[in-house]
Amino acid sequence: MLQKTFDHLERIYTEMVGIRRDLHMNPELSFQEIRTSEFIANYLKDIGLEVRTKVGGHGVVGFLKGGKPGKTIALRADFDALPITDEKNVPYKSTVPGVMHACGHDIHTAALLGVANVLSHVKDDIEGNVVFIHQHAEELAPGGAKSMIEDGCLVGVDAVYGAHVEVNFPIGQVALNDGYVHAASDAFNITIYGKGGHGAEPHRCIDPLVIGSHLVVNLQNIVSRRVDPLQQALVTVGSFHSGDAHNVIPDKAYLKGTVRTYDPVVRLQVEKELTLIAQKTGEQHGAEIEVNYTKGYISLYNHPKETEFIRKLSTEIVGEKNVTIKLPDMGGEDFAYYVDAVPGTFFWVGGGNPDLDAIYPHHHPKFDVDEKSMIIIGKIFISAVLNS
Repeated sequence: MLQKTFDHLERIYTEMVGIRRDLHMNPELSFQEIRTSEFIANYLKDIGLEVRTKVGGHGVVGFLKGGKPGKTIALRADFDALPITDEKNVPYKSTVPGVMHACGHDIHTAALLGVANVLSHVKDDIEGNVVFIHQHAEELAPGGAKSMIEDGCLVGVDAVYGAHVEVNFPIGQVALNDGYVHAASDAFNITIYGKGGHGAEPHRCIDPLVIGSHLVVNLQNIVSRRVDPLQQALVTVGSFHSGDAHNVIPDKAYLKGTVRTYDPVVRLQVEKELTLIAQKTGEQHGAEIEVNYTKGYISLYNHPKETEFIRKLSTEIVGEKNVTIKLPDMGGEDFAYYVDAVPGTFFWVGGGNPDLDAIYPHHHPKFDVDEKSMIIIGKIFISAVLNS
């Protein structure tokens, strides 16, 4: 049956390309995905699946009940776009000014719809059930995963799998790793309340620029001197703004930044250290400092058993030499909430191809991928369902 489903997937490849290009031409930003969610829901209904809409927001969930008893497997794809102008010279270029699919979510969605199509034709032979999770708002915290889970998309699910096309890997490759693969991503906004005045009379002022400069340096001690060097942590100040005149000491200064960690205990430690250092730096200079710390996505932990399962299936599909290791990084991904709730793994499928100009990084105005990556994503998903 596996080869039969693979052949079917190959036959509907042109249809999947059409879906992908339609989505690419009509992108929608996070939490604004009205057309996209309707498109997905209608497709799933047309192939005979039970469908829930407005799951946790604009999420869509399709349910396929197999003809035989077995496990319930969930497959997830995201479908939101980014606030980036599409600069590609292709027939399927975005028609929405300032919005484009610059991360491959259109690929993920088209691939999963193709999988749903294929499996719907063999549902009587499937042992167990399949939940097709089409998630809104991956790109913008608080994201769509958490709200979809709270709305019941994982009820009864035994394992969950997700894939991401990756232009840094060539077409034909699959990359994966167990353990932590993506970081928890938090944000902070700091306001320094000083005392402004004339630039020629600094002794009459409390200079928030000087205090902010000390604070930027002091915050670097968190990772270098406070966190266990065997743990991963990152503190980056990405914005420092204050004043607009050459001879005026301003009243306030503003800092923005991000914190990335893997371990939940380290995550809490960094938040406490950052708040304490800000407070003490303010006291040292006679200023009040306010910290607003926002928790983003949790860290993504791939379960070893499920990762090895996908590694085995990927090897059978693309060959051992084309299955590689995806090194952990400090990026964020809200698939983390799914594998925090049930066992599962998140893997990457190569989409890079210089012959198609698919060489630009994710979130780049000229981002594109080899659409044949959908076939590989689809085969791995199908194999995961039929072999569970």
